[in-house]
Amino acid sequence: MQMDESRIIQFSVPGEPRGKARPRVVNGHAYTPSGTVSYEAGVVLAYRNRYADRIRWEKGVPLKMKITACYPRPGTPSRNVRLRDKMQQPTRKPDADNIGKIVADALNGIAYYDDAQIVDLRVRKIYSDDPYVVVEIREMEDETD
Repeated sequence: MQMDESRIIQFSVPGEPRGKARPRVVNGHAYTPSGTVSYEAGVVLAYRNRYADRIRWEKGVPLKMKITACYPRPGTPSRNVRLRDKMQQPTRKPDADNIGKIVADALNGIAYYDDAQIVDLRVRKIYSDDPYVVVEIREMEDETD
């Protein structure tokens, strides 16, 4: 069965990839760090610039989310060939799961009813000339999708 292209969204978030920070507690009150709030707002802005509020999946629709986090290339590669080979993929912070969490949480109630609908989440970290994050969301067709 061919997927309806209108049920697939893809957009880019400019800037260095960020991960979801843990809540902070001060005097018994928890709050979300400002960097997390700011980045989530940037994800929402990038989504709305591309799609406004036209695409939103209703409650219960299973979704697949693919995130590609593009990091700037490191300055000078090491002279050690083994180290240079290991640097083909960024192994630095933020963790892939925290990147997925910040994007999924930002789009709650905007692109979909709840991020619990995401049944397949894939986060990939790569090097690029410019730092940005690509987000793709689609309905799950079947278990082999």
